[in-house]
Amino acid sequence: MQHIKTVLTQSRQLANVNRTFWPRHCAVRLQLPRYFVAPVATEPFLNGSSSNYVEEMYMSWLENPQSVHKSWDIFFRNAEKGAAPGTAYQAPPSVMSMVSSGGSLAAPVSKTVDRQVIEDHLSVQAIIRSYQIRGHHIAALDPLEISYACIEKPPELLMTDYKFDEKDMNSIFRLPRTTFIGGDEQALPLREIIRRLEDTYCRSIGVEYMFINDRYKCDWIRQRFETPGSMSFSKMDKRLILERLIRSTRFEEFLARKWSAEKRFGLEGCEVLVPALKTIIDVCSEKGVETFNLGMPHRGRLNVLANVARKPLEQLFSQFDSKLEASDEGSGDVKYHLGMAHDRHNHISNKNIHIAIVANPSHLEAVDPVVQGKTRAMQFYKGDTEGKKVMSVLLHGDAAFAGQGIVYETFHLSDLPDYSTHGTIHVVVNNQIGFTTDPRYSRSSPYCTDVARVVNAPIFHVNADDPEAVMHVCNVASEWRCEFGKDVVIDLVCYRRNGHNETDEPMFTQPLMYKKIRSHKNVLLKYAEAKIAEGVMTQQEFEEEQASYDKICEESYLDAKLVTKTSNAEWLDSPWTGFFARGEQRKYPETGVDEETLTHIGNKFGSIPEGFTVHGGLKRALKSRTELVSKRTVDWALGEAMAFGSLLKEGIHIRLSGQDVERGTFSHRHHVLNDQNTDKKRTIPLNHLYPNQAHYTVCNSSLSEFGVLGFELGFSMTNPQALVCWEAQFGDFANNAQCIIDQFISSGQSKWYRQSGLVMLLPHGYEGMGPEHSSARLERFLQMCNDDPDVIPVYHNNSTSDLNNESALTQQYAPKTLDEKFAIDQLHDCNWQIVNCSTPANYFHVLRRQIAMSFRKPLIIMTPKSLLRLPEARSSFDEMVEGTSFQRLLPETGLASKNPDAVKNLIFCSGRVYFNLIKERETKGLNEQVAIATIEQISPFPYDMVTEEANKYPNARIIWAQEEHKNMGAWSYVQPRIHTALQRERLCSFAGRGAQASTATGNKSLHLTELQNLLDTAFTIE
Repeated sequence: MQHIKTVLTQSRQLANVNRTFWPRHCAVRLQLPRYFVAPVATEPFLNGSSSNYVEEMYMSWLENPQSVHKSWDIFFRNAEKGAAPGTAYQAPPSVMSMVSSGGSLAAPVSKTVDRQVIEDHLSVQAIIRSYQIRGHHIAALDPLEISYACIEKPPELLMTDYKFDEKDMNSIFRLPRTTFIGGDEQALPLREIIRRLEDTYCRSIGVEYMFINDRYKCDWIRQRFETPGSMSFSKMDKRLILERLIRSTRFEEFLARKWSAEKRFGLEGCEVLVPALKTIIDVCSEKGVETFNLGMPHRGRLNVLANVARKPLEQLFSQFDSKLEASDEGSGDVKYHLGMAHDRHNHISNKNIHIAIVANPSHLEAVDPVVQGKTRAMQFYKGDTEGKKVMSVLLHGDAAFAGQGIVYETFHLSDLPDYSTHGTIHVVVNNQIGFTTDPRYSRSSPYCTDVARVVNAPIFHVNADDPEAVMHVCNVASEWRCEFGKDVVIDLVCYRRNGHNETDEPMFTQPLMYKKIRSHKNVLLKYAEAKIAEGVMTQQEFEEEQASYDKICEESYLDAKLVTKTSNAEWLDSPWTGFFARGEQRKYPETGVDEETLTHIGNKFGSIPEGFTVHGGLKRALKSRTELVSKRTVDWALGEAMAFGSLLKEGIHIRLSGQDVERGTFSHRHHVLNDQNTDKKRTIPLNHLYPNQAHYTVCNSSLSEFGVLGFELGFSMTNPQALVCWEAQFGDFANNAQCIIDQFISSGQSKWYRQSGLVMLLPHGYEGMGPEHSSARLERFLQMCNDDPDVIPVYHNNSTSDLNNESALTQQYAPKTLDEKFAIDQLHDCNWQIVNCSTPANYFHVLRRQIAMSFRKPLIIMTPKSLLRLPEARSSFDEMVEGTSFQRLLPETGLASKNPDAVKNLIFCSGRVYFNLIKERETKGLNEQVAIATIEQISPFPYDMVTEEANKYPNARIIWAQEEHKNMGAWSYVQPRIHTALQRERLCSFAGRGAQASTATGNKSLHLTELQNLLDTAFTIE
């Protein structure tokens, strides 16, 4: 035994290997020492690459001595008896005679070692392993027969590399346990071993899986590809593939005939995608999946909508009529960006399923995290903790999959506890080109799918011109996802028959490729010819099947011509059944809570659980919370906790996600308490407020903004009765997620009729921390607001119309003409809300208002930093109890309001700068001459309250004060709206930092100088 350990140790050191070779699922794991315990003699079969094989044989022998070759049995038995190094091995008779006679081997310790036999066995093992690892490099994957991976045949796959020649090809070798190519046979001739390996790994399928660090999973994959006859289909299976190919192909041909000059981003060249997706859905449905969420780019979307999701063809065809306008709200989107949700019966599994295709902009891969968030939410609300009922399927283009960083960010969410969707099937439509760029110029890796290796996802490359190989891969991928709950990638190696779109000329940039494509027969014709010859379908049946589908398309085309108007709601990917059917009259909600609830939540939030040891510094923080509660006062952390806690009491699920949100970037939140003495012992106090409360999820995210914000957006789309919040570590980090903000959040309702109540918390404030930690870029969010700065909207019966003539504008400026529902109607018509709260009470109310409204709008909050602990920035319970609500503007309530005619300056501001202004006014002794009002809700702009506050001080100069530079912040947004509110009779001047390229200075002294200049300007009395 000691000698065996010595041999293995020496072999490992030669190979520089540091691994444990034993399945994770086994009860016993052998970890041999990595140091020499006895003098080492060189065994004849020992070299740097043999340790894996030797150890595998040894482990098999320990489990069952009969499972290994007799020569190994003798070797291990002799070693156990203490044979000296170099003498334990005994050469067997020839392999041929051993197999044919089944005789036993003698085992005298002193016999001479036969090196060749053991070296041949090791070589065969190496050959098998080489095909498993690198066989995909020489697989026939490319339907155009252009070099796909650009890799020469590895030397490990050349028999000459193992010193085998033709005379060895008929030698019989016992197969190791790491392969299934033998089926029921335990030994095969070398020629047959190689033939079966090439059939498995080097034909139309290339399998990448040997990087997976789990022996059981590798064996699972091996068994499904290597077992003889594993890729066999019945006559009915082949007929089904052919029928689906007919629909996929004829649909594209129909569109090309009817709208030849239209961009449609067709699927020509990868028509097999439709049968592939349907196979995935069939298999997963049979295994219990009820809901499928799909995300995909524009290529092939119309075909998938029609033939996978079963979108009514007349609705789809009507989108080609540019004269038709939507009868409902929104500006809409191009047809190949639209999504949908549909319930239908799956005839293969005989089960009802739900399919949702999520709308996507042209920003490739941006939809990936959105789909994952939507899927996670549906799993959460269904109690589907293992992803057995809801799953996601993501489609990708080859160039985007390799080039877009969001793919990597999304993969890295796949195994995180609060983000995992328990496995996604990724399907890459690999056109072998990105717009006009060859793969050799668009990626540095051999395959476009190499990014998937980081999460141990198996990758199945397959020639898209071999439909049966594609279906087999889809079967295995579906089983993998349902068995292990892990991601898997299908790489459909295909081509793009047309250019980037149907009007593009690809011959400019890829002339040789497209000469080949022009003469290349499509997959339907190739497969049909083969199956007709095989007797799966007759020529007449084939033609009838095509004619039948053509007739369906023609009839739908005629029906589409009768359509007089379209509806954006028909393309909604996340319908909220029943939410908008309540028939409630819109009214501005009261969001106060009874004092008993506030006190209970505050005390629970500040208490230490029994038997829990918290950090000493945190003890003081928790104690201060209960002290504030006893004084009927809240700071920002308490205000937030009371908003969350009261909503949880009402049954509203809350999810708070982002970098370091559990503690809070500024160590103010502490929603998760960690025991100081016990690892992984943690508690969330807000989950223990009431017996029947809703669940609160608070989770630190990966260091990602784009991916995580997209994920939370998807989560928020699923259930309107949930508060979903994403917090940036610092507000300016949100620009890493600008694509999600621009393409989805700000414009999602207008383009796709999709509402979302997502809350973005963006720490913002100028406190001398430098350019990168000061500004959340408030101006960018305001720039995307959909309101007109020159017109105050007037609402009648909860509908809006703009006043477009001067006389009408004059009539409506007076506050008395603004309906009492003006505030809620503004919110209903805006594309999002932007607030910059200056009090914890208003923060409390605006969070609760998100749920109290009868509709949903994204909420962007500029959250504070230094105000989190500023004693002046606290609120009384009186501002939060029943009968109170969010205040869009906080008016002057001090001495200046007592004698308004004497006020010389009326300063409007927002957020943190209010406290600088209050302090400076006190210092300068101008409490009676300067009034200060804070606009808490910047957008939609509170015209009515601004007008009322300005009219109160008729002699005052109007000033807007802000911390930000003049070309940033809210100035460009509020100035024209203040002018509009005041009929342009009183102008607004600016007090703040001058225009600048950088958001803030990095010099503390300069920061303070700029602040003082701001204050001096604001308090200059003319």
